[in-house]
Parts: sequence; C-alpha cells; structure tokens
Amino acid sequence: MNKTKIRSRLAFTVFILFVSMSYIQAQDQVLTIIVTDTETQLPLQDVNILINPCACGGITNMNGVFSKKLKPDTYQISIQYLGYGNQAQEVVLTKNTELNISLSPAEETLSEIIVLARRRNKNVETPQMGVLEVSARDLIKLPTPLGEFDVLRSMTMMAGVNSSGDVSNGISIRGGSLDQNLMLFESAPVFNPTHLFGLISVFTPDVISGVNVYQANIPARYGGRIASVVDVKVKSPLTDKTTVEGGIGLISSRLTLTTPLIKDKLFLLTGGRAGFTDFLFPLLIPRLKNTKANFIDSTTKLMFLPNANNQVSYTYFNTNDFYQLDLITNIENINAAANQYDFVTSNHTFRWLHTFENTTSLTAKVISSSYRPKNLFPEADSDNVITFDSRIQNWSNQLEFADQRSEKLDFYVGAQWNANTINPGSLDPGVGNSINPVSLGIEKSLEISAFTNLNWNPFESLSVSAGLRQTFYQLQGPYQQATYDTNGNRTDVVDFADGAEVVSYNNLEPRLGARYLLGENSSLKMSYARLHQYVQNIYNTATPLPTSRWKMSDRYILPQKNDTYGLGYYIDFDNDNYEFGVEGYYRDTENNLTYKPGANFFLADFLEREITQADGKTYGVEVSARKSLGKINGFFNYTYSRSLLKTNEAELQNRINNNNWFTSDFDRPHTVNANINFEGDAYNSFNFTFTAQTGRPYSIANGIFEQDNQTIPIFLERNNSRLPTYHRLDFSWKIAYSKDPSKRFKSDWVFTLYNVYSRKNPYNIYFTQREGSLNGDVFGGSPLGAYEINVLKGTLVSLTYNFKFQ
Repeated sequence: MNKTKIRSRLAFTVFILFVSMSYIQAQDQVLTIIVTDTETQLPLQDVNILINPCACGGITNMNGVFSKKLKPDTYQISIQYLGYGNQAQEVVLTKNTELNISLSPAEETLSEIIVLARRRNKNVETPQMGVLEVSARDLIKLPTPLGEFDVLRSMTMMAGVNSSGDVSNGISIRGGSLDQNLMLFESAPVFNPTHLFGLISVFTPDVISGVNVYQANIPARYGGRIASVVDVKVKSPLTDKTTVEGGIGLISSRLTLTTPLIKDKLFLLTGGRAGFTDFLFPLLIPRLKNTKANFIDSTTKLMFLPNANNQVSYTYFNTNDFYQLDLITNIENINAAANQYDFVTSNHTFRWLHTFENTTSLTAKVISSSYRPKNLFPEADSDNVITFDSRIQNWSNQLEFADQRSEKLDFYVGAQWNANTINPGSLDPGVGNSINPVSLGIEKSLEISAFTNLNWNPFESLSVSAGLRQTFYQLQGPYQQATYDTNGNRTDVVDFADGAEVVSYNNLEPRLGARYLLGENSSLKMSYARLHQYVQNIYNTATPLPTSRWKMSDRYILPQKNDTYGLGYYIDFDNDNYEFGVEGYYRDTENNLTYKPGANFFLADFLEREITQADGKTYGVEVSARKSLGKINGFFNYTYSRSLLKTNEAELQNRINNNNWFTSDFDRPHTVNANINFEGDAYNSFNFTFTAQTGRPYSIANGIFEQDNQTIPIFLERNNSRLPTYHRLDFSWKIAYSKDPSKRFKSDWVFTLYNVYSRKNPYNIYFTQREGSLNGDVFGGSPLGAYEINVLKGTLVSLTYNFKFQ
C-alpha cells in the first residue's frame, strides 16, 4: 500500500514537473534588436523589422531599439531601411535575446551630400522648421582652412548661419550674437568652441557622428539660449571589432580607437588631436613671428549594456589651448611684453537609457561642464608674470520620459536642474610693480525647468509639434549688489549671505510647429518659439576675445528674451533628388547686452555701469536648393537678413546712436553659399565651395579734435559703415586608394586650396595718425589714415593624410 502511494506520488510529481517544464518552455521570450549606422554609430529610427514565420514585426524607436515577445522558435529576421543595405538573420529564440545590428549606407543610392534626408520627403513631411541635420561623412567634404575637418566652419555654409570673421569659427545664427547659441557636445555645454584664435572648432573630429542645429521652433528639451541650439553628437562605441583611424596634417594630427572591451557588454571609443603650430604663423603672416599657438583636445566614451533594456554611457571631453600674441601689449595699464592665453575645458556626461517596451523609454543624464580661461602678461624687461584667472562651471541633472503611442502620436516629458557658478576673475600682479590685486565676486545661480513636447498627426495632411517649457531662475548669494540714486550714483552695497536669494525670475516658454501638406511632395510650415537666456557673455568686438566676461542675470541685468516667428514653403521633386525651400522669419528680442560708449568692463566690480540692454529685431528670408543624388550633387543657399538694435537710455552719454535703431555687429543683409561635389570615380572626388556676404558693420569717426599735438577721432555713432563685401572660393580633392568594403585598411589624401583666387578680405579697418605726408595721394589732407587688416593675403594650401584600420 505504501509502495503504491509512493509510486503514485512520484508519478504525479514527474507529471507536474513535465507540465511545468512545458509551460516554461512555452513562455514568451523577449527579442530585442538595436540598429545603428555602421559609420556614425548613431541609432537609426523607423527601421523596418520583418519577422517570419509569425508574419509580425514593427519599426525601431528613436533610440534605434525594437522589442517584441515571441514564442520559443526559430525565426527569420529581415532588417530594411531606405538608403541602407538590407540584412537578414536567423535566430533560435530559447531565452531573452539581444541583437546589435549595424547597417551600412548603400553607396549606389546614397551620395555624400551636405544635409542627409534619411527618409523620403523628410524635407516636406516633418513639422520642424529651421533644422539642419549634418552627418560626419558630409562635414569632411567641405574645404576648410588648412585642410582640417571642422564642424562650425561647415555650418557657416548653411542658410541663416554666418561666420563672425575670416577663418573664424564664431557663428551668428539668424542675426544673433555668439553667446546666444547653446553649444552642446554630448549634451554638455561648451563655452569656448574654438582653437587657434577661432581658426578651427574644439570638437575632436573622428568621434563626431553628426550635428543638429535648431533655429526656429526649438524643441522643449532645450533652453537657456535665445537664438539657436547646436547639438554635436558623439559616436556610439557599439562594435564587434577594433577600429583605429586618424590623420596627419599641417595643422594637427589625430588618432581614434573604437573597440569592444567585454563582448556584447562593454565598449570603448577614445580619440585625441594635437596641434603644435608655432612654425606656421610666421609663414602665413610674417608679422606674427613671435606668435605661439598650441592645442589639444580629446574625447573618451564608455558604453555598458547590462541587459537588453538598459544602456549606460560615460563621456569625457577635454581641451587645452595655449597661445601668445605680441601685437597688443597694453591692457588695463599693464605694460606686457606679450599676451598669453591658457584655456581649459573639462566636460563629463553620464547617461542612462532604459527601454520599457518597444515605444517607451526613460533617459537620465548627469552633466558637468567647466571652462577656465587664464590670461598671462609677462612684464616687459622683467621676469614677473601678471595673471588673470576666471572660470565658469555648470552642473546639470536631466530626466526625460518618451513614448511613441502610435505612428501618429509621440511625446516626451522631462525636468532639468542647472547650477551655475561664475568666477568673473582675479588679478594677481606678482611682484615688483605698482598694480593692485583684484578679486571679483563669485556669482551663483539655479535654474529648474520642466518641459513637455507632443508630436501629433491628426490628419494625413496635418502634423503638429507643440512644446512647453517652464523655468524658474534664482540668483543666489554670496553676492554684492549696488544701489543707486536717481542720478545713477552709487549710494550703497548690499551683501547677500551664501544661499540667500538675490533675485528670481519665472518664465513660460511655448514652442509650436505645424506642417500642412499641399500635395505629395510639397508643404507649408509655420513655427513659433519663446526663449529666455540667463547667462550671457559680454565683449566689445565682433569676435569675443579672451578678455570677455560671463555674467548672470541680476536685478539690473535682466534675462534676454526672444520671440521667433517663422513661415516656410518646401517642395521635393524628381523622386526626391531635388529639394527646394524658402523660409521667412522674424525675431523680436529684449534685453540684448551691449557695452556703453567708453565702457571698460574687464575688471569692473559692478558690470551694470558699463553695459546697457537694448531691444532687438532680426528678420530675413532664406532660400535653399539642393541636389542630393548622382555623380554631381550640391546645394545653393541665399539669405536676406537684417539684425538691428535700439537702446532706451535716458542719459545722453549712455545712448547709442541717440536711441535710434542701428545695425548690430552681426547684420549681414546678403549672404550666398554654394557647393558642388563631383564624384569622379571610385578614387577621386572634387569639391568646390563659394561664399559671399555683405561686409561686417564697423564704426568710423564722425570728427576729430587736437590735444597735445595729437589728432584724436570722435565717434558719435556705432556701426555707421561697412567693410567691403566678403567673398571666397575653396577647393578640395580627395584621393582614395580603394572603396572596396572588404579591405581592412583604408586611406586617402585630401588636398585643399582655401581662398583659391587669393582674395584679401579685410578683417577690420583701424584709424591712426599719419606721419607727415605718408600716403598723401590716398588720404589727401586728412590727419588720420584708415588701414585694413587682412588675415589672409593669399591662398592656403594644405595636404592631409587620413587612414582607418578595422
């Protein structure tokens, strides 16, 4: 009896185990597919995933991720994306499985053009206006000074983007000043984006996957600047093999490594660049024989995949510049033998991405950005060095939840916390002089923002993108705030304790974009955006010198405010090979910062006495045409734009142009950019780029007076004249040894001619007292002479060798 019961219980137990095992085996397993671009390592959105024999599938989300629960079985997976080669894989699904798929562009259908259109009619269909999406493979096609791959220089070829000077990377977007652009590198703000006096940008070239520029209805996740956002993205290091690439050039040399550290788990991307160009400047400009200019930049990115639903990455970015000028030797009564500048940028970005399902994700970021400019003044006939040191530090925490509810509706919602600290500067005079030490007060502020953005297609012909951002700004102590009487005389100084509120602002920023399809290949778009800026840079030239100052909004210096309105028409034709667009915009701005007549703010304790805030208006029309495919491709852009300012000062001595509208430093009524790319054969490609724009405004004297036998000019108006028209033609020739994708080692040479016909574009015009009758045939009886400064007096020739091994 007992034996029978034991056998029965044993049989029952075996049966239960068998059923349980069968049930477990029959449970759904999760198949996760992550799709990236082979070259840029960027995630690819809207990739078609087809699965058989279940006849199911879907598309990847904005993070390039597709997930689906399936029964254990053997499946055939097909991955398809327009402009890329298709892939097919067989998967035996017995457990939760993750596939990392890299797609390569189909060379026969996708040309190396300037702005990529990843999907059909993107120029027409998206509700976003004023967006430029540029891939790294496209940036390298444009000729640049000395043959160096450069992000910002390439951006100046786009409609609405202007350079602030010859071979200078400071950019003005739609008439805004340089500090009104939010420069991001892997989500971290960059406060000085240039090397070598502005010749090239600081971004490590070979680690860049692409650049997005927003200049109209800026997405709600961005805030803090009023003109534009320039978002530079770093490649994802996801790879199953080691790749080494780099280049050797006249201006710099670079090296980048991408490799898996732990198979399918941990990946590394690290790259660096160094330039030692002391020998170069005397060759280009003989009067710069004592000029020194050296720089380095580096980027390292680690990515960890703990499981199919999580990605963790850490990015470190560092730059260091040292250069010396002997042209300007007197600043703030300092008699220096030369001016030396030592700049350091150090940024950290920690990012965690969690994917809940196919269409839902959570992204968290912790960011630190530090910029420390140091000015050194070696005294003449002495070993003493006078040092001026300053710093700006930003800490940021960001959290964003995104969900794609359907093909017609997606949204994201998030929050951002920013803490800023500015050390305006401290002057250490060293020893052996009569200069007093100066230490300017530290400024601290806090910005807390909440934001949301919704993309909705209620009808096939109508698409809407609506966003909202709410920001609370608070200036905190320790802080010293001056008080003034009705005549502007300082009466007292109020001290605020550490952490105490000095002043606060609370602003709502709506964003709106809409697209209406007129037909299959044409559309109308409109946009509106309101933005505020609480941290600004103050300078008194078109290109900010190292002696410019960063300043937070306070009781007297109000946050800058911008309302942007846009309307555009877009059409694609000939199977999307040709694109045409025209955009009109109007920007109404308040509290633009500019310096008062005779201002001296380098060591000013209370900066509000040296600057004024002006109303502004910029408006324009941008016309763009582009041929995307074929052996010959390129683009043509024309922009008509105006950028004007107007002060409202009661005191006559503080008015600029007597409170009448005047042209800003970034007013360029006419700009033309054109590019033609000839893809001759598998080994040779040729590129021509032409740019022309109205000359920059500058100030000429309204009169003169004599004092101590010196003729002194009188300036009553600002920006009352213009430099001559700027124009330039550039050429590059790329020679590739092989385009055979099976070769592990690839290399090419890039030959560049910058300023082909040796145009002497004036960088500035200055006035000085004439010596006797010198140049009398030009200036006649005038006691003053006007002279042009030309940075480039001829053609810059360069040759760069690039290589890649994988």
